[in-house]
Amino acid sequence: MSRVTAVRDAVRSRPYLVDTAIAVFLLAGTIMAPPSRHYQSAHPLSWPTVAVAVAMGVALVFRRTWPGAVLAVNVAGLVTHLIVQGGARNSLDLLAAVALATLATHRPRRVSWRAAVLTGLVLAAARVAFAPDSLAPDLIGQTAWIVMATAAGEGLRSRRAYIAAIEERALRAEQTREEEAQRRVMEERLRIARELHDVLAHHISLINVQAQVASHVLDDEPRQAREALGHVRQAGKAALEELRTTVGLLRQPGAAEELPTEPAPGLDRLPELITSFTAAGLKVDCHLEGTPRPLPSPVELTAFRVVQEALTNVNKHARQASALVRISYGNRDLTIDVTDDGAGGAAAPPGSESAGHGLVGMRERALSVGGTFSVGPSPGSGFRVHAVLPAPQRSGV
Repeated sequence: MSRVTAVRDAVRSRPYLVDTAIAVFLLAGTIMAPPSRHYQSAHPLSWPTVAVAVAMGVALVFRRTWPGAVLAVNVAGLVTHLIVQGGARNSLDLLAAVALATLATHRPRRVSWRAAVLTGLVLAAARVAFAPDSLAPDLIGQTAWIVMATAAGEGLRSRRAYIAAIEERALRAEQTREEEAQRRVMEERLRIARELHDVLAHHISLINVQAQVASHVLDDEPRQAREALGHVRQAGKAALEELRTTVGLLRQPGAAEELPTEPAPGLDRLPELITSFTAAGLKVDCHLEGTPRPLPSPVELTAFRVVQEALTNVNKHARQASALVRISYGNRDLTIDVTDDGAGGAAAPPGSESAGHGLVGMRERALSVGGTFSVGPSPGSGFRVHAVLPAPQRSGV
């Protein structure tokens, strides 16, 4: 198939060379063809007719560039032949047929059939004027080659259009596949970036707080410093475990090491999460409204990460504040509200540089499961994170 494509490309790159070879071949066959019993004349072409045939053949070299003009030259040559040789039919019709087929190949259907009708009328009028003998058989033969040449050009044009359409669809499908692959790669990169951010930001924030506490009380309260360093060790261990779980899920199947099997965190780990923040000195109150029920894993993970990132922002930017976590189970959704009282400053207001990628990641997570997300000042003072996630009740619950 590649060899055929190479030959086709070579032919398309040298159209005049190919058309010259075709014109020479047709002209030689026309001039050297022996007289046929199908024609009126039993004599070979005369020298004036040979000159006409050469002019018609030379015109065929430019048949793709100016198909209309080439057809006009060939029709004029046939009319000249009718005048010079008394209307005897011969193989010059083949040259005109090629010109007419070329026009039908490169021009719209309406134009090609109009040209065919005009060609037929001109040749018929010339034959009536200069060759009235045996008019009916000659007109039938003339009409036959005009119709066949036009139909052949139409068929070739339709086939080329069909092939071009197939190639275009294949190219568009290939581009679509590449765009889809790029889109999936980008979505996967964003998902991995969100997961790594949520895993590391929480624990590193706690490590930073406890390290500062240990540095501050190291000389005066060595026992409290040891407790703070213990929290640092526990937070570092937890960060490494979650990081190993996240990175392990990215490994290809069949890796030498066994992949971690720990399930993705959900709201069942909410008490453990709040304990880690209270151990760092952040006051956190948690209120559940409604009846807790199992939720789809993506919704559970999104809810956990939203609470985790919201509390991380409070711990990082408003450490002296008190945080309130309210989770409400509705009939068809799960509402999450995380607010702080504003003590110690605002917890990373939207648009600030210190907000980093946390707010963007929370919004992307909520939207990815079909929920909504908003942030802004809480009533009175402080900062509020609000998310509504779809959580339809399962049958039988």
